Amino acid sequence: MTAAPLASQITSDAPPYGAGMELLTFRCGGRAFAVDIMAVREIRSWSAPTPLPHAPPYMRGMVNLRGSVLPVMDLAMRLGAPRTEDNPRNVIIVIQQGSRVHGLLVEAVSDIVHPVPDQLQDVPKVASEDETGMAERLFVVDDAMVQILSMERVLPRLPGMAEEGVQ
Repeated sequence: MTAAPLASQITSDAPPYGAGMELLTFRCGGRAFAVDIMAVREIRSWSAPTPLPHAPPYMRGMVNLRGSVLPVMDLAMRLGAPRTEDNPRNVIIVIQQGSRVHGLLVEAVSDIVHPVPDQLQDVPKVASEDETGMAERLFVVDDAMVQILSMERVLPRLPGMAEEGVQ
């Protein structure tokens, strides 16, 4: 799936299910996902994080973000897929949900889209429990399913991790 066909089938003429919502689409674990652009603080190039002892397997570690510590999660692993291979083309999407700030390791960012309400579908119950619980809705573009992730459900609430995160 390329950015051009994805953008060509999405229109901004009608507001999506959240009036005026824009979605950032990206590749993770070989699949297409999207998040509300309002949760995206920045997109940064890949830098290997410093591992944390006793962290869950999907937590890749911490990186320095302009003098602050940013926890980085392997989103593919969080969604039950295999570990994302280290690759200089990977990117970290810095997400803020309330006071929590995390980095999501993904393969590539695709586009910013505005799906129309008719394109949005409920997540079928046949998906794995982890993915079904983390995806809010989905839409199909070029025979590819794009899952809209809920950052409230994706971002972990781990004991010992500062709620404030990066300032």
